[in-house]
Amino acid sequence: MTDIDDQIAQNIAASLAEIPHPSQAKGTNLYGSTKIFPDYQAEDGESYFTLVHGIPHESSVSFVAILQATRALRKGFDSAMYFYGPGTLACMATRGFPTTGDAGFPGELNMNASLDTFIAEGGTVFCCRFGLALHGLREEDLIEGVIPAHPLDVQDALIHYARKGAIINSTYNL
Repeated sequence: MTDIDDQIAQNIAASLAEIPHPSQAKGTNLYGSTKIFPDYQAEDGESYFTLVHGIPHESSVSFVAILQATRALRKGFDSAMYFYGPGTLACMATRGFPTTGDAGFPGELNMNASLDTFIAEGGTVFCCRFGLALHGLREEDLIEGVIPAHPLDVQDALIHYARKGAIINSTYNL
């Protein structure tokens, strides 16, 4: 085995020597920073509505939706979010490991913290009661400020915001 171990060690050294790691110093710009579109701000009465049907940590879709809704809120939009189906998992104050509120890995509770910020800054968050029931979640475990909503409200909320002329962002991950 010594010959094999020696060969592996030589191969590791050769691999590391092929290309410098890292090839760029920390702080080196890798991408340009030109913003193409104007930094639009909300006009009087404009709304931004986000539907979220995505499982936390299955993709970045749900997390990015919260960040976009928060940015719209900060631009002056009346910003609301509606979590339904597996999206309801993001609304739970009882997430964490090994105890509620503890992050079992870095970023585990990023959606919780982002929803707390969104609500604290004036955003509205709805959570479908049927979505909660489908996943065995209790309404009493919702993040403070999240509004429980009837299952038939998903469609009617969409109609409501569409009639208001809201910008609608519908996220879904499979």
